[in-house]
Amino acid sequence: MARPPSFDRDMALANAVSLFWAKGYHGSSMKQIEETLDMRPGSIYAAFGSKDGLYSEALARYAEAGGHELARHMAGHATIVDGLKGYLRAIARGCADRDATPSRACLIVKTLLEASHTHPGLSTQAQAILEQIEHALRTLLEDARKQGELQASTDCRRLARLLQGQIMGLRSIAERNLPARALTELGDDMASILDAYRTRS
Repeated sequence: MARPPSFDRDMALANAVSLFWAKGYHGSSMKQIEETLDMRPGSIYAAFGSKDGLYSEALARYAEAGGHELARHMAGHATIVDGLKGYLRAIARGCADRDATPSRACLIVKTLLEASHTHPGLSTQAQAILEQIEHALRTLLEDARKQGELQASTDCRRLARLLQGQIMGLRSIAERNLPARALTELGDDMASILDAYRTRS
């Protein structure tokens, strides 16, 4: 008797991220989920419990990938501030590349907006992820302040929230299909915000 093909959870979640990122929760039908994951309904429910369970795991996987991306990016820069400036510009370049991702809008923000009144569990998860991202930015900024890259008076909590707001706004405005140059210019403008907080040499 032939053995059934093994279940690759990582691949299934990667495919689910792509689908939900492109179409959102409500825009992804079970038929589309079955086709994208190449799984039958019973197998999907056995593996993830429900559509909400699958979406929740996909959202967590998306957030985890974003955290790794930030860490890899920061590791390639000599200073924290330069790394953050480069990170903001990299996000803008990614938004300008229409073929790079399923959607230029952030899946976390899309979840927050779409699920806030219909799926409170997913909305709460998105809120928690955004808080984690803000905390990661704040930690980087606090380290930069300790190392003398930022002025001692810098309120790192407020600055982290400002940067997160700028990132969320950039990814949302990219859905207007602005020219690539306009988006990269926005990235430059966002990066320049940090210059006001740098120590004067």
